[in-house]
Amino acid sequence: MDRAQWIVAAGVLAVAGLAGWWFGDAPQPPPRLPLTVSSAAGTITVHVAGAVAAPGLVELDSDSRVADAVFAAGGLLSTADPSGLNLAAPIVDGQQVIVREFGEAVTQHQEGRVHVNSATASELEQISGVGPVLAARIVDYRETNGPFVTVEDLLGVTGIGEAKLATMRDGVLVP
Repeated sequence: MDRAQWIVAAGVLAVAGLAGWWFGDAPQPPPRLPLTVSSAAGTITVHVAGAVAAPGLVELDSDSRVADAVFAAGGLLSTADPSGLNLAAPIVDGQQVIVREFGEAVTQHQEGRVHVNSATASELEQISGVGPVLAARIVDYRETNGPFVTVEDLLGVTGIGEAKLATMRDGVLVP
């Protein structure tokens, strides 16, 4: 090999080495979510499942958020997709928080019923008696007040009374 070939070979090796150094680092783990400290009396129990380090039951202060539940379950795994969670949403006793993995399909329906805590407004319209306006109200209520724990919690949504709830009941799925 002549001098020019040696220079080209050294350049190729330098670029390959630099690329290996640049792209070869191990992926960084997701940041740990801080646990808020509360002085409120009372605790709640929440079930955290899916892509967290220690899935299972966790006990939290009664004014905790989804982020607190995820943190108490050991934090997110590197495969977790937190975009499906509202980490700022308040949680209630007995709630289940499911952390999906990237690419995991989200099931909004189960046996012809729609999950009101995670369905979009258009998916909520599939419930008997729910049109676009009521679906938007359900989503707004959920985002403002947190997830529905029982079917009866839907009575807090403007436009849903006992009769409307009776029409909707068989099409609704809550934790």
